[in-house]
Amino acid sequence: MIRVEDIEVFGWDACVRGMRNPMNSWDRSDTIIYPEVEVGKKDMKLMKQLFAAGTEHRKYLRMLHIQMDIVAPLYWWKEFDTYKVGTAANSCSTMHKIAAKPFELDDFSWDHLLNTGCDLFELKWGTDCSTMVQPQHFLIEYIIPVLNVCREKYLETKDKRYWWQMIQLLPSSYNQRRTVDITYEVAARIIDQRMDHKLDEWRVLVNELLQLPYLAEIRG
Repeated sequence: MIRVEDIEVFGWDACVRGMRNPMNSWDRSDTIIYPEVEVGKKDMKLMKQLFAAGTEHRKYLRMLHIQMDIVAPLYWWKEFDTYKVGTAANSCSTMHKIAAKPFELDDFSWDHLLNTGCDLFELKWGTDCSTMVQPQHFLIEYIIPVLNVCREKYLETKDKRYWWQMIQLLPSSYNQRRTVDITYEVAARIIDQRMDHKLDEWRVLVNELLQLPYLAEIRG
């Protein structure tokens, strides 16, 4: 599960000016910045040429910034952290706020957890699994209740032992919100590298990025 919210793009003015600097061709720029950005045909032609020429020539993309809120599971954030250059993020704190509210099912990404059938267990045990707990039920009936008991004990006693139980039991499917700033260059790399990724979350983000103003056109 992933949600992308409150997307903003800024930096077009400096981007276009900087792109024209190497050839002193500012007079050829035909982009309108205000009241709304409208990239002109001449500027778009140059953007495409520089993009195709490689990362060392398309530095203008590093001046275009995307800011957005992303809610996604910890297992996905672990992969997103691969992108270190040209990114910034402020996250909700698991360390400080893990006990701020009771744990609920929607705090987790569980859309692929099985709740019927026993094919997974047959692969491992080769036995009747009618009495075995399915993955989705395990989250609902065991993990979330245990986390909530530890939370209640921690709030009641302030004993850090119970805080540790929450921290170390918390599944990687737990959803975290981060406010993220990335550049168009990073977005282009994500699209190229993650569009066919096995995680649904990457493909959803790629589709969101392809809707950004002019990015798909710049990539050709």
